[in-house]
Amino acid sequence: MARTDRLMRLMDTMRRLPSPVTAARLADETGVSLRQLYRDIATLRAGGALIDGAAGVGYTLTEDPALPPQSFSRLEIEALMLAVGSLERIGDDTLTAAGKDALARIIATLPDAQSRQAMHSAMRAWFPADTRPPVAIDMGLLRQACWDEFSLVMIYRDLKENRTEREIWPLGLSYGEGTLMLLAHCRLRLDYRVFHVSRIEGLERGGESFRPRRAGLLRDYVAARRKQLALS
Repeated sequence: MARTDRLMRLMDTMRRLPSPVTAARLADETGVSLRQLYRDIATLRAGGALIDGAAGVGYTLTEDPALPPQSFSRLEIEALMLAVGSLERIGDDTLTAAGKDALARIIATLPDAQSRQAMHSAMRAWFPADTRPPVAIDMGLLRQACWDEFSLVMIYRDLKENRTEREIWPLGLSYGEGTLMLLAHCRLRLDYRVFHVSRIEGLERGGESFRPRRAGLLRDYVAARRKQLALS
């Protein structure tokens, strides 16, 4: 894990867990050794983070009082809680954890009254038992390819159980209650295709970059779909 990501994860963990948090708990939650944890806490303190405590006592992250607190309406707070709660149903584990970390960061900057509202929100997301087919590929690689606009080579099994290998330009992911879909420009067919992510059996980085064409390709796809729907 990159140093910046590791330090951010430590900050998020300290925001999320009840204070004070022991060094052993922090090391376990962030996946580092105790020695590395102590070095990371020292680095954060040197960078200006207000972290109280010491080894054997526990640590508390104090948000900078010089920063103005964020303010949300009660309904906005409920909407945030509901949205992040829904990730457990439609997102993968990494995406769900990212949502929870971001929410913890937001709650930590709220005024006390709003922070209590977030901790005791009235709305909850409820879904029936998860029946989605499992996803076997590296979702991190797939998301990175969308963000950085590089091609992927995949092995795909279609609904007729035919297996093909093709290179694609991944454009975006669509998270639904029953399935996860990938919109891509297929370099084999030279056209847009929508793939069931659960049917991708192999995935690796390809040799093409399509930067900065992703935004334009998405606009063209949306325009073509709207035209198609208008004619139907």
